[in-house]
Amino acid sequence: MNLVRSELLKIRTTNTWWVFGLITLPLWGLTLLINYFQSQTLLDPDSVGVPEADQQNAQFQAAGEHVNIAANLYTNGQFFGVLIVMLLGVLVVTNEFFHQTATTTFLTTPHRTAVVVAKLVAAGILGLIFWIVTTGLNLIFTPLILGSLDVSSQLGEGAIWQAIGLNGLAYLLWAVFGIGFGVLIRSQIGATVTALLVYLAGYIGAIIVLAILAEQFGDWINNLQLIVPSLASQLMATGTDLPGSPPRWAGAAVMVAYAVVTGTIGTLIMRKRDVS
Repeated sequence: MNLVRSELLKIRTTNTWWVFGLITLPLWGLTLLINYFQSQTLLDPDSVGVPEADQQNAQFQAAGEHVNIAANLYTNGQFFGVLIVMLLGVLVVTNEFFHQTATTTFLTTPHRTAVVVAKLVAAGILGLIFWIVTTGLNLIFTPLILGSLDVSSQLGEGAIWQAIGLNGLAYLLWAVFGIGFGVLIRSQIGATVTALLVYLAGYIGAIIVLAILAEQFGDWINNLQLIVPSLASQLMATGTDLPGSPPRWAGAAVMVAYAVVTGTIGTLIMRKRDVS
């Protein structure tokens, strides 16, 4: 616990966490606006000229169910939120090398595994704080948005709380991924750029590639979205299992597996690597 407190102190006494916090808030607001218009489209597709063929699509109809619309709004901000949390996880490790404090850290605490675990726990706590803040905002604004769309708050639905809980797990796991990136790539700029490319390029590229392959080989190809972390974490936050997509529990299981592998590899590398 002393090591965890030390890592939290390092985070708290730098400008990084609140700068990222200030970045997160406008991004959260932007995604809330986008999700509001998306909800309008799903509830009244004729008003925005959605073709009849698209309206008959099973996944479109499922996404338009009130519980799924509500789940999307109550987990609003995940796309950019977990990205910010991952980058903070990267900095928790790379700041040590950037500011040349890694040697002091490991001389003070020679048990490197304990240090890495403390960093994982501290990053996880930070990720959960970001989740708590965004979820609190979502719980305030989502009932207002749903009310304006003539939909009840849906807070009595168990699926909503499951989506919120799995969203929290996603924030936690992406913080672990950030630690993994920071261990694998010591350079702060290199680790940050690589993490951004893996997240954003992986997300956009996977959507395009899977859409092309699905046309050629059938909808079963969509199950491969599980291997892309950014898509798997979004799958966790759906209200119900959507037609043509893997179940939410599968997304959660894959994300946990990624986190375990990342954390284990990161710990093993840190134990063997020269930090001077």
